[in-house]
Amino acid sequence: MEINYNLTEEDYIHFNLYHVKNSKTGKQALTWQRFLSPLFFILIAYIYSAISDMPFLPLFITFFIMSILWIVFYPKYFYNLITRNAKKMIKEGKNEGLLGEHCMKMTEEGIADTSSQRETKVTWSGITGFKEDDGYIYLYNSSVSAYILPKREINHVDEVRNYIQSRLIH
Repeated sequence: MEINYNLTEEDYIHFNLYHVKNSKTGKQALTWQRFLSPLFFILIAYIYSAISDMPFLPLFITFFIMSILWIVFYPKYFYNLITRNAKKMIKEGKNEGLLGEHCMKMTEEGIADTSSQRETKVTWSGITGFKEDDGYIYLYNSSVSAYILPKREINHVDEVRNYIQSRLIH
């Protein structure tokens, strides 16, 4: 089976967001950062009240409101940070062949993905995970990287999905 597709910066960013939102480590990082910081806000209110002449209650209310706002808005900031960092990584390194036109050939042995600058090959046993969302199929070749197949570039998504799944079972 052969699939020709174009991988864009948006596709790469989408993968990074998908991975962070669905990985155990990404979820834990968001949870810790989202809820631990407000505890520090409350602690700061208590310490500041103890070392100054300000009463605790007004400080607590102010920092409590800040904590609520942090809990509500931090996930949006966190995911925007992932997006910005993914864009920076694309621009700073040698990523020729990562984006642009690709040709993926799937055989009984594995996958060969060719772009203008490089060719990568992996056996089916080297595919550690198969994930999918509304717009993409991800074939993980490590815990943090995957072949990204945009569904908009695939004529028969069900056929491709079934083919991949049948190879991963063997």
